[in-house]
Amino acid sequence: MNRRTVIFAAPYTIDVHEEQIPEPREGQLLVQTLVSAISPGTEMLVYRGQMPTDIPLDATISALDGAFAYPLRYGYAAVGRVIACGRGVDAGWQNRLVFAFHPHESHFLAAPKDVLPVPDGVAPETAVFLPNMETAVSFVMDGSPVIGERVVVFGQGIVGLLTTTLLAQLPLARLVTLDRYPLRRQWSSLLGAHLSLDPAESAAQAQLHTELQQAGVFTGADLAYELSGHPAALDQAIAAVGFGGRLVIGSWYGSKPVNVQLGGHFHRSHMQVISSQVSHLAPRWHGRWTSARRLQVAWEQLARCRATDLITHRFPIASAAEAYDLIDQRPDQTIQVLFSYT
Repeated sequence: MNRRTVIFAAPYTIDVHEEQIPEPREGQLLVQTLVSAISPGTEMLVYRGQMPTDIPLDATISALDGAFAYPLRYGYAAVGRVIACGRGVDAGWQNRLVFAFHPHESHFLAAPKDVLPVPDGVAPETAVFLPNMETAVSFVMDGSPVIGERVVVFGQGIVGLLTTTLLAQLPLARLVTLDRYPLRRQWSSLLGAHLSLDPAESAAQAQLHTELQQAGVFTGADLAYELSGHPAALDQAIAAVGFGGRLVIGSWYGSKPVNVQLGGHFHRSHMQVISSQVSHLAPRWHGRWTSARRLQVAWEQLARCRATDLITHRFPIASAAEAYDLIDQRPDQTIQVLFSYT
């Protein structure tokens, strides 16, 4: 039996390599993957060749500490079972269900410190949402929504929808979302958005303007999130934020050019623009928060919501090229796409 690994060979080119399953060395676990999730935002940058080349893939993840260069392995949401332990590893790891920030691969080696035991009662297809839920938790923390605020979220991909799920638990005055695709807008409303708009519709901006009024006067959003991955949405988000409001930019545009209009509204609004990225905690949280505490919150939120309802497609790992082509060519049909390894 060989292990199978997804390889990004070149832009728009996916291979699945097979090689002998390695034996765990001292201090290592051998994990057999059950399911892994495609991150349609970041992974499509890799698929399309739009990743920046001047930074590591992710210096905070052991399996992704190299530079961006083809061919490469990528992915960071794998759930599997420990099937062998190297010398010196506690025998209690044997048969444990674990999560790992690891590329798409049927079997992999990892140190115990690089995997997370999946809590009892959490199914593999739920646990695989952990990175995106942690990202959503991080966005909510960095935006710090306040009771009674008007909040707008641009982009309802999987991270946008999970962010909407968390925001909908709060006593906000209005929660408005925007996305180009009907399937995502439908789910946004089901998850608690008061209104979900198509930003391409001619009437959408007028509707959003109406939602952000107070006593008949446009005051703008108290808080907006740009999570669409489309640079053009950043101008719309800036226009939506009111005087002294907050704009959290969670999108990673990669090497896509970003042309932003920083004219009168932006210049005079005194808005706060917040860069948010899950790899690190924002400095203001360092006194009381750790990455482990934030992960615990993400696990708790996964146990409360039905994230698996957002799975639209499952592909065997051998059909990885079809999965990426589907997300690239027909994004209106997809929310969360998984690979299965059984």
